Formats: sequence, structure tokens, C-alpha cells
Amino acid sequence: MDIISSEIQKYAEQHTTAESDLLTELLEKTYSERADKSMLSGFYQGRLLAMFSKMLQPRRILEVGTYMGYSALCLAEGLTDDGKIITLDIQPETNAVAKEFWARTPDYSRIESYLGEATQIIPTLNETFDLVFIDADKPNYKNYYDLVFPKLRLGGIILADNVLWSGEVLKVESGATDDESTVALHEFNEKIQADERVSNILFAVRDGLLVIRKERD
Repeated sequence: MDIISSEIQKYAEQHTTAESDLLTELLEKTYSERADKSMLSGFYQGRLLAMFSKMLQPRRILEVGTYMGYSALCLAEGLTDDGKIITLDIQPETNAVAKEFWARTPDYSRIESYLGEATQIIPTLNETFDLVFIDADKPNYKNYYDLVFPKLRLGGIILADNVLWSGEVLKVESGATDDESTVALHEFNEKIQADERVSNILFAVRDGLLVIRKERD
């Protein structure tokens, strides 16, 4: 399902501030070498992540799902001078590529990477986060949310990616699909909508980006 026409998408990208040459290099490497390249945030969403970060000016960011390290670099653009981003993943191969590219930027010392199950790592993090980006295995979205929420400051933001799942979430209520990831994402969206502790808006951008603001504990 095309959420936005390709012509409008192209026009929007043409009127969006360019990314760094390094990000373009990483994007092109991913698209040319990886069969799972659709997992990359990509230029347009990357610029959106960077804009959110610059607007919020976070001191602490948590990213669940590192992949090639592209989104971490985008999010790092808005960090305060004493800020850092903690990013979690389970794939050593892509993590090694991410570290190679991070090492070529001034933000390298501000990115902390952990390999392992995020559900086990998050409880060990003694941090209060201003911004959280969830972009990992879909069945665990609800678990990640529950684990990070107590560590998110009041007024902090959680961004959850892929929440429209190419439009497949529309099929859940009609019973047209029982795909695990699709059902999990729909249930996650419903969970957030019912959570009175937050305000939220679902952006029909790329594959859907749910923006969640913590209003109360």
C-alpha cells in the first residue's frame, strides 16, 4: 500500500534539507548490499528523526533496534553537548558496520552500543531518557514500551516505527490476517490509544510513525 503517492513523496524529499555525505554513503551501502534494506529508516524518515531530536534537544536517547547505525546518527544530531544515545541490537554483523561509520563522526564517543536482548538490557539501564526510538521486533513493541516508560521523563517522547506495517494493520479487526507481527502492531497501537498517561499522534509517514508524549506517570 502506497500511503503517499511517489510523486508527492519525491517532491517532499526535494524540499527537505539534505543529509550528510556520510549518511548518504551508509544508505547507499545498505541498499546495494543488504537484502533486508527495507529495515533502514532512509533519507526522509532519517531527516524526521533528526528534526525531532533537534527540537527536543535530548540529553539521553534510547534506541531499540540499531541495524546499520543510520538512525542513531540521525538522532544524535540533536543531542546536548553532554548528551549520549544508547542503542540496542542483537546482530553483531550489522552492529560492526554501524560502529565503523560512527567512528568517522564527532558523535562516536556519544554513542553507546549494546548487543543482546533489549528486554533484558533495558531494566539494567540507570538512565532517565528524553527520547526513545523503538524499531525492532514487532511482537515485543508492547514489552519495550512497558519497560522504557518508567525511565522516560515527563514530557519525554517515544517514537515507534512501522506501526502501519504497509497498511496490513487494517486487516486485523476484520480478521483478514493473523500474522504475528501485524497483530502485535495493531495491539500496540490500541494499547497506546487507550493509555491515559500519554498523548499520541500516528504519522502516516513511510511505514507509519507513532509519536507518544508522556504526560503523567
